[in-house]
Amino acid sequence: MTLEQFKKAKIDAMKQKDKDRVSALNVIITKAMALTIEKRAVGQELLESDIDTLLQKAEKELSEEREGFIKAGREENVISLTNQIEVIKEYLPKLLSAEEIKAIIDTLEDKSIPSVMKHFKQNYQGKADMRLVNAIASGK
Repeated sequence: MTLEQFKKAKIDAMKQKDKDRVSALNVIITKAMALTIEKRAVGQELLESDIDTLLQKAEKELSEEREGFIKAGREENVISLTNQIEVIKEYLPKLLSAEEIKAIIDTLEDKSIPSVMKHFKQNYQGKADMRLVNAIASGK
């Protein structure tokens, strides 16, 4: 999705008075705008893979924040953050399965861990869990 599509989704959520969806989309839009500025400063454009990575980071940050509220016993915040995480998950691309990752690794000439990691970072950024790729490449 593009930044403009996220902005339109936010407007729709505002019309529906869905506070959690608006909050989640605000997180995405703010991070995407900051990343766009960073990219433009070095003469690059925001790519779809950048958005995918941004969504994964946002999901992780909200999950960590939710864990803190669980420990503090703040149930209303936990529910809100859970809803926001679900909104972000709607926009996340489907990650490659372990079998798909193994199949891709099997097609590579150089199966060394640095080479495999570089290949996945270049070609599957945001579409593969890099920890899973590392675990499969190292045979764990």
